[in-house]
Amino acid sequence: MINTGKQIYDCAIVGGGLAGLSLAIQLAKAGKEVILFEKDIYPQHKVCGEYISNESWDFLIKLGLPLDSMVLPKISKLQVSTPSGFLINHKLDLGGFGISRYELDFGLFKIAKELKVKILEATKVDDVQLVDGVFKITSGKDSYLSSVAVGTWGKRSNLDVKWERSFVSKQKKGLTNYVGVKYHIRTNFPEDLIALHNFKDGYCGISQIEDNKHCLCYLTTADNVRKFKSIQEMEQALLWKNPHLKKIFQESEFLFERPLVISQISFLSKSVEEHNVMMAGDSTGLIAPLCGNGMSMAFRASKILADLLIEYFDEGYSYYVLEDSYKKQWRNSFSSRLFMGRFLQGMFGKVYMTEGIIRTLHYFPFIVSKLIKSTHGRPF
Repeated sequence: MINTGKQIYDCAIVGGGLAGLSLAIQLAKAGKEVILFEKDIYPQHKVCGEYISNESWDFLIKLGLPLDSMVLPKISKLQVSTPSGFLINHKLDLGGFGISRYELDFGLFKIAKELKVKILEATKVDDVQLVDGVFKITSGKDSYLSSVAVGTWGKRSNLDVKWERSFVSKQKKGLTNYVGVKYHIRTNFPEDLIALHNFKDGYCGISQIEDNKHCLCYLTTADNVRKFKSIQEMEQALLWKNPHLKKIFQESEFLFERPLVISQISFLSKSVEEHNVMMAGDSTGLIAPLCGNGMSMAFRASKILADLLIEYFDEGYSYYVLEDSYKKQWRNSFSSRLFMGRFLQGMFGKVYMTEGIIRTLHYFPFIVSKLIKSTHGRPF
């Protein structure tokens, strides 16, 4: 064990998104010393569909979010359209609610601060190394020590590149090179509905969030973006061919000066552990947005890991037993969901295939129910 005179935290969390903040809150409530690194400053907008299934409702209340007193839209219906505009409608058995990442992340951040989690904003982590049984987290000229390190940095980070994680080195095609674009808008759209409108090599979701605003977020290939001079030109050339999207874009009030854009999104499988750093949230694998529910997966992963870490700290068993237990529980909870998400992601976006699939599903609603159920979990 190294001895530098520095404080050794129980857990260092790299990434202050949903998985990182919720993990920090759970550990802090259990009396653990936690340090969290976030490269940006709260609050902030993020590219995200901003729909959460109700499987996470009770969990978020236990964390301390006053969801019952917040005026949030309750979503119980799903609508899906083909690129030409053919619609199918379906009931969401579990349902969900809408809330922006701006409000959600900021709410969790304030809870973590109240619980004395040490949060370093605007702090980019350059490396995490296990040295003599203690993790050393380096940021610029500063370094910090921790008994456990967890990576919750999201879809892609400098550490993914530095560690040469397998999904980074893959050729940029297929499931490896998507672009996400998000707006907040005001529009005439039912509060209880989430819609998914397909277009060539992409799909766009819309649902209500707080303050009578709506999240309009779409995913498409990097090739689509490169073909046009601007995002707006691409939208008019491709998205507007779907009459439902054309109507939304033409009749809505756009609240951002410019869209939020994120690139190099990969749906390839990712490892649950790298360099003895356990991963949670999108850093372990991204579920296709057309399946929804990525936020609930981040929360559930944090719950699994928090329970294991608290037991590990209290019982003092081997770190490798901890790693192995987490990998097994993570696979049991998410591997089938992510597999189904990658399968569906590979099928949608191709115009003729999407038209055929959705028109066929119109006659087999029980299959739609099974697909939804396969990408969602039970309340926890």
